[in-house]
Amino acid sequence: MSDVITIVQDHWVLLLIGQYPNGPLGGLACTLLLSVLAIVLAFPLGVGVALARLSPWRLLNVPATALVYGARGIPLLMLILWVYFLVPLLIGRNVSGFVTMLCTLVVYESAFLAEIVRGGILALPKGQMEAARALGHSHLGAMVHVILPQALYNTLPSMVSQFISTIKETTLGYVINVHELTFAASQVNNQLLTQPFQVFAILACVYFIVCWSLTQLAEALERRITRKRQGPRAAAHRPDPEPVADPLSPAAATRSTP
Repeated sequence: MSDVITIVQDHWVLLLIGQYPNGPLGGLACTLLLSVLAIVLAFPLGVGVALARLSPWRLLNVPATALVYGARGIPLLMLILWVYFLVPLLIGRNVSGFVTMLCTLVVYESAFLAEIVRGGILALPKGQMEAARALGHSHLGAMVHVILPQALYNTLPSMVSQFISTIKETTLGYVINVHELTFAASQVNNQLLTQPFQVFAILACVYFIVCWSLTQLAEALERRITRKRQGPRAAAHRPDPEPVADPLSPAAATRSTP
């Protein structure tokens, strides 16, 4: 235990921010930055793919379905290597590992977010769309202004869970020299050489704390959404309290007379 404390005291800066400001940002800060950027950039793409998947037009439906099944059916490591070697050939210049990993995660996560959003839309009652169309909305207008806001709100816990998965997936950036948390832990291990178990135990604990905290947030969001959805229904089905008789009313006086 003392070895773990000593390692944290001596190398916490490297594990937290890498070599920044004397080098690239790394460590936990790079992991979180990469994860946040990937989810933020993948979100609009995922919503667009979900709407295309639900579209009756095959010109939109077929490519969106191919993207979802392709991204979800191929290992992420293979996608990373494809992007890493293919993008420089296409644009004619080298791309940093951070940008490569970000582009890969955006495509990969958009496929999963698209299915989350699509599931949220399909879970809504069909009467929502019919009512919106009856009010004069077009199909796209009803989807954007009526259906999509409800679906996105209901899928917030699932999106937080996907963000947690993204944090864990950033560890694969190690193979293309992205200076994220696993890369920083490897640098610490290369300096010490004799304490790999302690170093990677610290790494596991950091990932566990971050992911466990976000899991609690997802569960709290799910409970809040469930209460908000069931609140009006519970109030509507709650039995009315029995009326309390007024002791001064004639009926009460009649009942109390022996």
